[in-house]
Amino acid sequence: MRPRVAVVLFNLGGPDSPKAVWPFLRNLFSDPAILRVPFFVRPFLARIIARLRLRPATKNYQILGGKSPLLEMTWAQARALESALPELEAKCFIAMRYWHPMSVETAREVKAWMPDEVVLLPLYPQYSSTTTGSSLTAWRTAAARVGLVAPVSALCCFPTDPGFIAATLSIVQDAYEKARAALDPSVTLRILFSAHGLPEAIVRDGDPYQYQIEQTVAAVIQAWRRNDLDWRICYQSRATPRKWIEPSTDSEITQAGRDKTAVLVVPIAFTSEHSETLVELDIDYRELAQRDGVPGYFRAPTQQIDAGFIGALADLVRFVRGAGIGLHPTCDVAACMEANQRCPFRTRMSPVVP
Repeated sequence: MRPRVAVVLFNLGGPDSPKAVWPFLRNLFSDPAILRVPFFVRPFLARIIARLRLRPATKNYQILGGKSPLLEMTWAQARALESALPELEAKCFIAMRYWHPMSVETAREVKAWMPDEVVLLPLYPQYSSTTTGSSLTAWRTAAARVGLVAPVSALCCFPTDPGFIAATLSIVQDAYEKARAALDPSVTLRILFSAHGLPEAIVRDGDPYQYQIEQTVAAVIQAWRRNDLDWRICYQSRATPRKWIEPSTDSEITQAGRDKTAVLVVPIAFTSEHSETLVELDIDYRELAQRDGVPGYFRAPTQQIDAGFIGALADLVRFVRGAGIGLHPTCDVAACMEANQRCPFRTRMSPVVP
């Protein structure tokens, strides 16, 4: 008989109606992994920040039809991944971090399905305590709450996984060639690898996210094997008044206008489309590029249900199952631990081990 394997996909989540925007934001900023202030201050500060973000966030979701498309896109990835694992009786579940279906709901569904084992698969390629770390902690709490008992193996990160890099490179190369064909040959083209930002203090505290973003981009460039590429890494989606890691994507777009070079924006930390790509990149930054005189603005799509990407996820499930119970990376974990105090392996934290 084929092993009965529950694959739980971790993602951020998004509001499913206009009424859900406020509680989604409140949940987001109430997370101690996101808002790192004393616990007795956090509820009040979270509400203040959520209120400040409510109007622009509501406007963005109105553009998208009143809700985030992330859940539907994640379900499409889930169904595709099930089909890519024919040797298993695999069923994919989704655990969103800040809106439904959240970890407790999903843990109940997994328990009712009675799997032989559980694989936790973040759709965040690069580890951060604010994304994968927070999701793993939420899952451990939820599983204990509902009494889910099964062998659990989890993926920490896959920033340089060969399958992921190959799939990403294929998408970027296709977008680059299309952009190049649309431009006058005399116009240069700069690639902006844009990732969601983080407060600088979180990175200074040893969070591996920025380091792993750099590793992903380096792997893509190395695999491309071209010496004439003009590329930069930048960060988008600043959400709080604190200083965030730089350079920002908008400042790089403005610089491209000064340099009179076209840009191809590549969302390097997102694996599906949502407001940060469909609104921030496709609308807000395109308008900025036009205002700043950028001679061409192009954007590579995210991986979504790209066959190469889904194949890479299937191989990652196989890898994690073969590695056994516990938390497992695909990166150079020794280098990550050396560079980052908050690498989960350096801090000896494995949130999914009972």
